[in-house]
Amino acid sequence: MRRRGARIEVKRLGKAYIHSGKPLPILWDIDLTLSPGDMVAVVGASGVGKSTFLQILGTLDLPTSGSIKFDGEELTTMSSSRLAEFRNRRIGFVFQFHHLLPEFTALENVMMPALIQRIPQSIAQKRAHDILGRVGLSHRLTHRPTELSGGEQQRVALARAMVLEPSLLLADEPTGNLDRATGQAIHELFLELNRERGSTLLVVTHNPELAALMPRRLMMIDGGQLRDEDRETGYRGTAADGDPTSAPVDGPDSVAKDGAS
Repeated sequence: MRRRGARIEVKRLGKAYIHSGKPLPILWDIDLTLSPGDMVAVVGASGVGKSTFLQILGTLDLPTSGSIKFDGEELTTMSSSRLAEFRNRRIGFVFQFHHLLPEFTALENVMMPALIQRIPQSIAQKRAHDILGRVGLSHRLTHRPTELSGGEQQRVALARAMVLEPSLLLADEPTGNLDRATGQAIHELFLELNRERGSTLLVVTHNPELAALMPRRLMMIDGGQLRDEDRETGYRGTAADGDPTSAPVDGPDSVAKDGAS
């Protein structure tokens, strides 16, 4: 079922919220093209809009302005039902928290996206078994999330995101809850699996060490804008690290949405 990675074209994308009766811009005039199979990191301080950008690319939120084309299809004009169908079939997500269903085993959690797409249970089970083997959890198939370590839980979440081989894979601080060594190991596994499967991958992180593992180009959102770090000298830190040029621009989404950054 191997799919080709998606081509993503973002033109003049903007996002604003109304605050005290006035528009508060969170994202501003973003242009970005991702070729099929690209693996890109978006790096920046907390609160500058990275997660909002990822949610918009993943059709979990709508832009205020601009265009997003996914393999030539315009996402901003799709109906909500069409977007939901499109998202379930073509996009995979990995978040900082694993969001595994506690009453189901690791195998059942990974099977879930395939079953939702009405893939026969025997095929869904084989796919889930195979991808769990690739993330080193063949011996944990019948364990529930509470019986797994933090690193194992995130490996299950990774397998679940990849079981349908999505055209676009979006990861929001996927190792943020893990210790440094475990986080790096998970991130490297993530990239290895994605190279095998060819999804277009965008990872949001505030960790420059993990971003440096990304094979293509580094980008960061700074004051609601996106810039290509390939043309810079490299990622130099965030506002939290004492870089005054990266001061965060927090909006209502940072309060209203858990994890928006």
